[in-house]
Amino acid sequence: MEIQYIGENLLPGKIGQFFIILSFCAALLATISYYFATTTNLSKDSLIRASSDGWKRIARIAFLINIAAVLGIGSSLYFIIYNHLFEYHYAWAHSSKILPVYYIISSFWEGQEGSFWLWMFWQAVLGFVILRKGKSWENSVMTTIMLSQAFIASMLVGVEVFGFRIGSSPFILLRDAVPGPIFQRGDYLSLITDGNGLNPLLQNYWMVIHPPTLFLGFASMIVPFAYAIGGLWEKRYTDWVKPALPWTLFAVMILGTGIIMGSFWAYEALNFGGFWAWDPVENASIIPWMTLIAAVHVLIAYKNSGHSYFTATFLVLISFVLVLYASFLTRSGILGETSVHAFTDLGMFWHLVLYVLTFLFLSVIFLVIRWKELPITKKDEETYSREFWLFIGALVISIACLQILATTSVPVFNAIFGTEIAPPANVIAHYNKWQVPFAVVIAFISAFSQFLKYKKTDPKKFFVSISVSLLFSLFITAGAVYIMNIYTNVMYIILTYASVFSIIANARILGDALKGKWRLAGSAVAHIGFAMLLVGALVAAATNKVVSINNTGIGFGDEFAKNNNPRENIILYKDEPVKMDRYTVTYLGDSVEGVNTYYRINYKVINEETGKTKENFTLYPNAQQNAKMRQIIASPDTKHYLFHDIYTHVSSVPLKEEDHEDHDGHSDDESYEKPLTYEINVGDTVRFREGYILVKGINRDAQIQNIPVGERDIAIGLQLEVNSDGKIYPSEPIYLLKDGSKFDFGKKVDEKGLKFRFTNVFPDRNKLELMVYQKPKPEKTWVVLKAIEFPYINLFWGGTIIMVIGFLLSIFRRNKEITQA
Repeated sequence: MEIQYIGENLLPGKIGQFFIILSFCAALLATISYYFATTTNLSKDSLIRASSDGWKRIARIAFLINIAAVLGIGSSLYFIIYNHLFEYHYAWAHSSKILPVYYIISSFWEGQEGSFWLWMFWQAVLGFVILRKGKSWENSVMTTIMLSQAFIASMLVGVEVFGFRIGSSPFILLRDAVPGPIFQRGDYLSLITDGNGLNPLLQNYWMVIHPPTLFLGFASMIVPFAYAIGGLWEKRYTDWVKPALPWTLFAVMILGTGIIMGSFWAYEALNFGGFWAWDPVENASIIPWMTLIAAVHVLIAYKNSGHSYFTATFLVLISFVLVLYASFLTRSGILGETSVHAFTDLGMFWHLVLYVLTFLFLSVIFLVIRWKELPITKKDEETYSREFWLFIGALVISIACLQILATTSVPVFNAIFGTEIAPPANVIAHYNKWQVPFAVVIAFISAFSQFLKYKKTDPKKFFVSISVSLLFSLFITAGAVYIMNIYTNVMYIILTYASVFSIIANARILGDALKGKWRLAGSAVAHIGFAMLLVGALVAAATNKVVSINNTGIGFGDEFAKNNNPRENIILYKDEPVKMDRYTVTYLGDSVEGVNTYYRINYKVINEETGKTKENFTLYPNAQQNAKMRQIIASPDTKHYLFHDIYTHVSSVPLKEEDHEDHDGHSDDESYEKPLTYEINVGDTVRFREGYILVKGINRDAQIQNIPVGERDIAIGLQLEVNSDGKIYPSEPIYLLKDGSKFDFGKKVDEKGLKFRFTNVFPDRNKLELMVYQKPKPEKTWVVLKAIEFPYINLFWGGTIIMVIGFLLSIFRRNKEITQA
C-alpha cells in the first residue's frame, strides 16, 4: 500500500527540477545552434553563410532561456532553504532554523549541487557579457561557453539512465536520499524539527563572500579558453589575442582574489596554523591560476613581438582544463582522506572525468589540426629581449606547477595504477623545498625584464639600468635579513634579495609611469605586490615563533600528544596569570554563543622595573565541543600589529558532558555526590560545604502541581533556608502519603548545587528524614593554549592587495586598447 505523506510541499521541488531540465536542454540547444552559426558563417557558399543569422537567433533565444532557467533553479532552492522545507535533502543537510539569513545564503553553496549552480550562474552572467560585447566572436566563443554550461547543468539533473546516474539534484526528497524506518510513517515530518545546519566551521562571514568569488574566478577561465578555441576554429590565429587579454587578466585577478580570501579565512578562522597549508584542494586551485599568469605574460610577449604563439595558446587552453581537473579532485571523493576541503563522492566520478576529457580533447584536436597553420616564428628570440625572458618566466612557472600537480595527484595515480605511493611526510617542507627556488627565478625575471625592450635591447644599456637597482637591493637586503632574522638560511637570503630587487626595479618603472607613461603602471604595481607577497610569506612561514613554550615538563596525556606538541602548549587556570614570553596571560572565563564557546584570554605586557602595564588586550579564541566524539573544533583569534600578529587558539578544554534526561539508563542524581541522610526537627541546622541549612518549619497544607490531595492523603512540606555567602535561598521538598503509598518530591537550589528530598516521618521519635544531595566541588576551570607570533605578515596581505590593484590597472589598459582599435 502506498504511503500518503502529510505536510510535504512538493511544488517548489518540482518547479526547481523543471528548471534544471530546461537549463540543460536550453544550454544544449544553444551549443548546437551557436556551432552551426559558426560553421555556416565559415562556409564559402553564400547561401549556407546566409543561414548563420538564423542559427544565431535560435542560439540567443536558447541562451536567454538558459539564464531564466538558472535563475529559476536558484530561486526555487533558496525558497526551500529559507522556508526550512526539510522534506528536501539539501535543505535538511545544509541548513537549520537557527541560522541567520546570511548563513542561510552560505548554506546555499555549502553542498556540491549548490556550488555547481553558483558556477553555472556565473557562466551565464559572463555569457551575457559576451552576447553584448563579443561582436564577431560571439558565435564561436559562446559555443564553447554553452558546452561547458550544458555539462554543469547535467551535474544537477539527478536521474538514472540505463542504471547510470547522471548528476545529483538539489531537489531530491529526504525520504529518497536517506533510507530509514522513519519514512514508513506518513507524518515523518512531524518528527523532523530541524535540519543538520551549516557546518559550524563554515559559519563565518568569509563563507558568504569567498565561494562566490572563487567560482567567479573558475567560471571566468572559460572565456579566454573559448577565445583561443574560437581563434583556432575560425583560423583567426592572431585576432583572438587582443579581446582575450582583458578577460585573461580578469580571470587571474578574480581567481587570485578568491584564493587570497581563502588564505585569509584559513589564517583568521579555520585554525590551519597559518595562511597556506599546501592542502591538495588549495593546490588544485592555485595551479590553473599560476598557468594563466604565465599565459598572460606570453600573450603580451606574442602581441608585441610575434613570438611564442603556441606557448601562449597552450597555456590559455591548459589553464581551463586544469580548473576542470581541480573540480574533479575536489568533487570526485578521491581526495577525501588527504584534504579537509574536499567534497564527498556523490557518484559523479566518471561524469567529472568526461567533463575534463571533453575539453582536453577539444584543446588537443584543434592544436593538432591547425598545427601547420599556426603563426610560429622560425627566428629565435634575442637573449636580450623582453619576450625571451617572459617565455623563460612562463616556463619556470609551468615547471613549478608541474611539481605541485605531480605531488597533489598522488591519490589519482594510486587509484589508476593500484599503487600505494605515500604523500610526503612533511607536506609544507616538501613543497617549500621545491617552490622557493622557482620563486627566486620568477622574482629576478619580474625585475630585470622590465628594463628589456621587445625584439632587442642594447646589453650595455641594460646592465647600466639594472646595476644601480642590484646594488641598492643588496644593502636593503642585508638590513632586512638581519632585522627579520632570516640570515641563517642561504636560500631565504637569496629569495629576499630577489624580491627586494623586484620591488626596487618595478618602483623605478612605476616612477616613470607617474611621469606620464601610465601604460607601464599595471605590470609594475602587480610585480611590486607579488614581490611583497613573497617576502611576507617567506618571513611569516620561516620565522613564525611559538611563544606558548611549556617549560614545566608536564604533558597533557597521550591522546593530546597524538595531534599536538605538549612543549608548545601551556595550561591556564582561571584567574591565575602565567608568564608567556614577554606577555602575562590570564584565562578570564568563557561564554557560549550558539554552538561556539568563546574563551577570554587576557594579554598584558608589564614593565618589570616599574610594574606598569604597557599593553593590555583580550583575545577570544573559540571552540565547538563534540561530547560524543570527545573532541573540540577550535578556531583562533588574532591580535594584529603593524609588524607582527599574535595568533592564539585553544588546544584542549574541559569537555562538557552530554545532558541526560531521566530515563531507565540515567537519572538526575548522577550529577550529585552520594547523598547524606539526616534525622532533623524544626529549628535544627545541617552543615554543608559552603554554609548551612536551617529547618524553618513544616507546611501541613503543601500543594503538588497536577496531583490532587484527597481528604485521607497527607502532604507535608519541609520549609528550609540555605544560608551561604551572606545570602538566603528558600526551598521546600514535599513528603506525600497517598492511598497508603509514600512519595517524595525533591527540590533543588541550583545556585549552590544542592538538592533536597523529604523522605520520611518518624512520629514515635518526633523526627523528620532529610536527604541532602550536593554536587561535587568543581574542578579548576582551565584551557590549554597555543600562541604563535607571525612577524611581518602584513607584507603578505599588503602585497596581495597591491597585486590585485595592478591587475585592475592592466585590465583598464587592455580594455582601452580594444575600444581605441
